Amino acid sequence: MGPRTLRFTELRAGVEGISHKMLTQTLRGLERDGVVHRTVHATVPPRVEYRLTEAGEALRDTVNGMCAWTRRHLDEIEAARRRFAEREHGTAR
Repeated sequence: MGPRTLRFTELRAGVEGISHKMLTQTLRGLERDGVVHRTVHATVPPRVEYRLTEAGEALRDTVNGMCAWTRRHLDEIEAARRRFAEREHGTAR
């Protein structure tokens, strides 16, 4: 979610593999925590829009930084996971 307002269907299309139920639960939690603002328009069917709050905007910057860090270190992370799995399953060489 960026600086603009998005409808539920736009959010769902942007998150690969998420179910309607899981996205609904996640958005409700984010709304409860003050990260997302939800607006329901009295139309048939109801139109529901979401936007980040000021706190959500600040969190987005943090999450984007974590994503960038993960992309930079992905090879190291995957190698560490392989070593861990080998150790856990007794297949270390």
